[in-house]
Amino acid sequence: MAGTARTSTAATTPKEVVGPAAAYGKRATVPAATAPLNRAAVPTPLAASTVSYPEPARSMTLNECKKNMGGTAQVYIKSRFTVCTAQQVTTIWATSKGSVGTSTYYVYIRGSVPKEADRTMSFDYDVTGFKTVGTTGVAGLKIGLKGVVPMTSPSKAKPVMNKVLPVTKTWPQMQAAPHYTHTLRYAPGQGAGGAAMDLVYAVYQPEITSTLPAGWVGTSPVTGKPFMFAPRWDSASYLRNSTGAGNPANKGGAAFSMIATLEYSSQPGAPEKAVADHIKLAFTSPKATKPLNALKDVPGDTETQPLSRLYLDKKRAARNRAIAVRECKRYWGDKYTDGGKECDEFPFASTYQGSAIEEYDVHVERKNYSVMPVDGDANGAAGNLLGGFYMNNRVIDGPEDGFIVKIS
Repeated sequence: MAGTARTSTAATTPKEVVGPAAAYGKRATVPAATAPLNRAAVPTPLAASTVSYPEPARSMTLNECKKNMGGTAQVYIKSRFTVCTAQQVTTIWATSKGSVGTSTYYVYIRGSVPKEADRTMSFDYDVTGFKTVGTTGVAGLKIGLKGVVPMTSPSKAKPVMNKVLPVTKTWPQMQAAPHYTHTLRYAPGQGAGGAAMDLVYAVYQPEITSTLPAGWVGTSPVTGKPFMFAPRWDSASYLRNSTGAGNPANKGGAAFSMIATLEYSSQPGAPEKAVADHIKLAFTSPKATKPLNALKDVPGDTETQPLSRLYLDKKRAARNRAIAVRECKRYWGDKYTDGGKECDEFPFASTYQGSAIEEYDVHVERKNYSVMPVDGDANGAAGNLLGGFYMNNRVIDGPEDGFIVKIS
């Protein structure tokens, strides 16, 4: 019996995972498939104060998962609230005289956080694509599905799962009943970081087991592990549903602990275009930006150099902003604000990678940021979008979370 069931030496942790779960298992080197950017489709004449960042998707159809799991990708990230993975299981049927046939089935697992104000995560398992060639014993083949939590941080936090899994059925029984929804949640008050954070990280690992019926030759049972999920719960006081709206048992929210993507549009008519153009220049021609630095390599555009949100340390955020303004004045003079311009900085002042980082970490490259006077309305629109992105995606303060910026 053999198949694509990955062994313990194969990657099971997506490249994009952040936080404690990133240290679990073996990290993938191939990026996940991701949903296409869409800010380019929404140029608007609205005022900066009325521009809003789109709400992330919270559901995914089975067909979406199937469509995006082709090629080399083992994970599809539609948003921080809906992710899928899959595994093909192939059995080689053999007797003492050699192989006589093969059978194949696929298991797709879609993880989602259906409701913002509910800490429950759902994992939808679908067994499909049943196929046989030659002589097989699939009538007696047992297929087992299980969802386990091999890691929780902090370890004292206790998960609550429904009883749908584990399940074991024969091939014909699984064909007749191929869908199962497993749920997982952690109650608030068990996390790290005090009341301001209340963070719980976990690893959710699907397992698929195939067991041969008597009389067939081969290793049995064989267990495969698709790519794991990295769920995270928080009750951060600065994010939505921090009180539970009257239901303390449901305060806070859940998300998958994976790098999020902030999208800005540089298309004509996009309200944040001037800021998007500035960030694009910082990424593509950093040495051409101010302040001058021949070694400048501005972070924030790749998963290996993500940005991390700065919220709790107001003094440091203010220092980021003060240094940016100082550099704008240095290069463009005190009148850089003429015509309604404002000093735009990247990385953002609301990140730990902002302009003051060299005062907090002596090991980082100095002047590794960019400032530029830009239209005030565009700067306001970009700031409004950034705030909405943080809130909508439950981006938390500190190095255990991360995001990147893409310009469309």
